[in-house]
Amino acid sequence: MRLGLSSPLAHDSAEDWAARHEQLGLGAVNFPLNADEPEERIDEYAEAAKRHGLLIAEVGIWRNAMSPDPEDRKKMRDYCVAQLRLAERIGARCAVNVAGAVGPRWDGYYKENFTKETRRGIVEMVREIIDRAEIEKTFFALEPMPWMLPTGPEEYLELIEEVDRERFGVHMDIINMTNSMDRYVHAEDFVDRCAELLGSRIKSCHIKDIHLKGDYTLQLEECAPGQGEFPLRHYVEKMQAIDPDMPIILEHLNTDEEYLHYLEYLKETLRGL
Repeated sequence: MRLGLSSPLAHDSAEDWAARHEQLGLGAVNFPLNADEPEERIDEYAEAAKRHGLLIAEVGIWRNAMSPDPEDRKKMRDYCVAQLRLAERIGARCAVNVAGAVGPRWDGYYKENFTKETRRGIVEMVREIIDRAEIEKTFFALEPMPWMLPTGPEEYLELIEEVDRERFGVHMDIINMTNSMDRYVHAEDFVDRCAELLGSRIKSCHIKDIHLKGDYTLQLEECAPGQGEFPLRHYVEKMQAIDPDMPIILEHLNTDEEYLHYLEYLKETLRGL
């Protein structure tokens, strides 16, 4: 597996960015630029990553391609296509978004997120973006979420079958899918089920942790690695078994100092893999 950070860390140039990640013993990076950056700058970062042996795991999208406003929806889908083409150009594993929300908050919960009509819309949206981007090497992937599709591996597998596009891959965020007591208590079994069902479709993974709070009613809280109870080593072992070069990306920390601190924790936890 190849550890990486969702933070680009403070840096002065493409070379500084890539060299710092290599010096930290990392093998993967998220691409820090968007498609609207000058082509020369994009090439500088992509070439620096290659020189330093860094696999570009993801190009982020993070826009609401299911916006209920037609003009905004078109704008967001155009952005998705541009980011997916960027992933193709720089050799990234995938471009990642969430499915989208039927409301003003781009990643928010709305009851309508789970209607049959929304599900059909998600399938059509994924097809449209992949078909328009005309990619051959990279993948378009959806990050699972607790309050929009897909919320688990079975739903993801169903979407894959419905979308019916070779370039629709899986972004694995096991913590986002740990949304019930059963998945929390039987975490190893849940990891095994995700690996079995989604297997080689998985192109990149996030890593963090989850903690069961003692307050009523059920409250599962995302947290930094080691601050929760999730079997992180088992998770990484299963993802590495799928692909020895699987990117494992640490995310959702607030400062570079936090990223460096919890990176050391992960290195110790995963020692020997």
